[in-house]
Amino acid sequence: MHKFVGTTRSSLALYSSLSFKKIENGQKIVRSKGCDKKPLSRSLQEKIVEALFLGERSRASSLLLELGCGRSTLNANDFLYILQRCARLPDPLFLMETWKLMEEKEIETSRECYMFAVQALSRGGYLNEAFDLLNIVRDNPDTYYFLPIYNIFLGACVQMHSRPYVNQCLDLMDQNMVGKDEITYYQLLKLAVLQQNLSVVHEVWRECTKHYNPSILCLRKFIWSFSKLRDLESAHSILQQMVDAASLEDFIVCQTANGKMRSLRLDIPALCQGDASLLRSATRNRSHSEQCSNVGTIKKQGSDISKSTVKIQKQIAAMKLLRWSFSDVIQACAVMQNDILAEKLLNQMQNLGLKPSRQAYNAFTMAVLSVRGVHDATEVLKLMGKKNLKPYDSTLVCLSVSYSRISELDLAEHFLDQVSSFEGPYPFNALLEACNFLDLPERAIQMLAKMKKLNIQPDIRTYELLFSQFGCGDTPYTEDDLLFQNDVSKRIHAIDMDMMKNGIHHSQLSMMNLLKSLGAVGLLKEMIQYLHAAENQFPHYQTCLETCHYNTVLHFLVRAKEISIAFSIFKGMISCGIPCDAATYTIMVDCCTIMNDFKFASALVSMMIRDGFIPQIYIYTSFIKILVVSEEFGEVFKLLKKAISEGIQPDALLYNRIVQKASEKGRIDVIEIVVEQMHRYRVQPNSSICRNIFLAYVDHGFYKTAMEALQVLCMRMISLEESTLKELRAEYEHLILNDEEVEDYERKIIEPLFEKESSRRDDHLVAMLILRWCAMLGFPISWSPNHSPWAKRLSLDYDLSTQAKNYKNHEP
Repeated sequence: MHKFVGTTRSSLALYSSLSFKKIENGQKIVRSKGCDKKPLSRSLQEKIVEALFLGERSRASSLLLELGCGRSTLNANDFLYILQRCARLPDPLFLMETWKLMEEKEIETSRECYMFAVQALSRGGYLNEAFDLLNIVRDNPDTYYFLPIYNIFLGACVQMHSRPYVNQCLDLMDQNMVGKDEITYYQLLKLAVLQQNLSVVHEVWRECTKHYNPSILCLRKFIWSFSKLRDLESAHSILQQMVDAASLEDFIVCQTANGKMRSLRLDIPALCQGDASLLRSATRNRSHSEQCSNVGTIKKQGSDISKSTVKIQKQIAAMKLLRWSFSDVIQACAVMQNDILAEKLLNQMQNLGLKPSRQAYNAFTMAVLSVRGVHDATEVLKLMGKKNLKPYDSTLVCLSVSYSRISELDLAEHFLDQVSSFEGPYPFNALLEACNFLDLPERAIQMLAKMKKLNIQPDIRTYELLFSQFGCGDTPYTEDDLLFQNDVSKRIHAIDMDMMKNGIHHSQLSMMNLLKSLGAVGLLKEMIQYLHAAENQFPHYQTCLETCHYNTVLHFLVRAKEISIAFSIFKGMISCGIPCDAATYTIMVDCCTIMNDFKFASALVSMMIRDGFIPQIYIYTSFIKILVVSEEFGEVFKLLKKAISEGIQPDALLYNRIVQKASEKGRIDVIEIVVEQMHRYRVQPNSSICRNIFLAYVDHGFYKTAMEALQVLCMRMISLEESTLKELRAEYEHLILNDEEVEDYERKIIEPLFEKESSRRDDHLVAMLILRWCAMLGFPISWSPNHSPWAKRLSLDYDLSTQAKNYKNHEP
């Protein structure tokens, strides 16, 4: 047998109940030599046990000494009841005290004594002493092949996760050739499942089926093991074997008083090595009375009850075992997201006349939820309702969370209301996240009130989501609305106080969301107060401020044009040793554009490069914005040349700033340089650029040039490749040039704007509409924009001189 590596666990030692009833009834025990006399004083033993239960150890010890001195001829039966109770408590210390007295009196110990001793020691954690006793057992011919003793020790080792003793016990069992029975295999299965070792379960299955025809109870344990380790194929195969075995009705299973199933079939240990003679030697010394006891029980049952009653009892037992096993496999299907097999097993249960359990339906619901979606899972729940089966709270929570994720909040809350008890705020957090996504702060507050009503303790994630409610989405209020600002301020303060009341400190994300929410509605004073509270490490705000927190504050200050406060926060950030990142420098450079301070912006960029950040396009955009405001177009083109030389690709937003200012100032020369440069660097114009260029020409009275430029720019908005334009000509020309049913054709052009999967850009469609209006005004449409006289002139002028010289020649 494969040796186990890892920790293990089991329930309790087995086989300890084989002789309890006879002992408790005061009957004579015939097991070994020296045990043929009645106990000296059962009442004295009971007094000792009573003292142990009451915790009176000294009194129990005194009574034990009295028992030892009570008669000169003592045997094992005089101590058996005490040993039994020490095993059941367990009480290893008093067991050792009793055992020592028995050794002093030279009492010949019986097999039951060894069994109780091993059970008390092993269950009490004295595995070393129990193992030593197992080694002594091999010297006693009555107990040498008594497998239950080894199973007891093995079960305790599994329960206590004792890796070394498990392997030592298996080695000792091999040396003593005691073999293995179904109980041994079950202990090994539990060990393999706890270690998540599927290969060991397969090995146990091969060995067990080699020596056994596994009972229906044994098959159930293998199904449980394979299901826990997510081997659906093996679990399903053995389940079908179990169905066949149950239909043969050749099994003997009874239900114990505590509801557990127990096989009454004679279980002879199987040897992994050796021949038939060894097997006979191993079984010869087994208790004949134990074997006869089981057979006698069966005969007695047959004589006392009718055959029909026996059949009904067997059917009931089979039904229970099969239902449990089906539920185990369906549960594994849920974990493995195999809804097809789960549904197949559920149908098979119904065909066999098995009523699917609540657990089976819940597992099937989870399998459907993970594969088919929440709506199909809801249909399964409706079916459960028709069968008067209530779903588990965990199933309802999963459905609620799933509905929250698809933003169906009413159904999410409906399933949440059906949960009887909550293990935490997780489903409420999912609802709050959905409220955040849908921008429903009022509903989020209602969910917090419901949590308070249900006495559900919020966690830090709850408050992170609540704070973010006031900084997301578009609200119907403006930042100047004092009533709205006052309302948000009160709510944020109330949430913060509730958080403090529950003893939860701010996390970095909760502080970030709080600052963002205050800044988004223009509560800059409160935002700075919370920032300073975190800087001063007040108890409730003992969170480590990072660069992102300062960037958030700086962003809202710059957006509100609170320049002096922004620089004060920036200096404080540096003095506290908080490192700046690219976003920090970008915000502060943008702040310089408001002040129109090119010198300080250049100093910031120098700091940025020194800190290892390479300026990106937005930095150059801010610099160009400063220069454009100053109308220093020559310096603008020099900066553009530098950016392009550093591998930065300009975008339409950057060029639009230049075009807009040049259009306002009537600088047609600057506009034409920008247009040609955009074409050469393959930057597609947008509708805003087209508008500004068109208006610039119109304002100077160049109407024909304005229309020509508008058509060229519109064609470039559709595509920069003339080959692509020629391919699109056949598709678009009839929409642009057709002068019939005007509204229908314009509707066909703008329809893609409302299609989710449309590949056309908004500027693309705007360009088509403009070209159609040009055609309706009588202007010819050319699908080769680069051949336009205006485009050729711009290209020639750009080639004749550099940008700087061109600007100088056109400077007034």
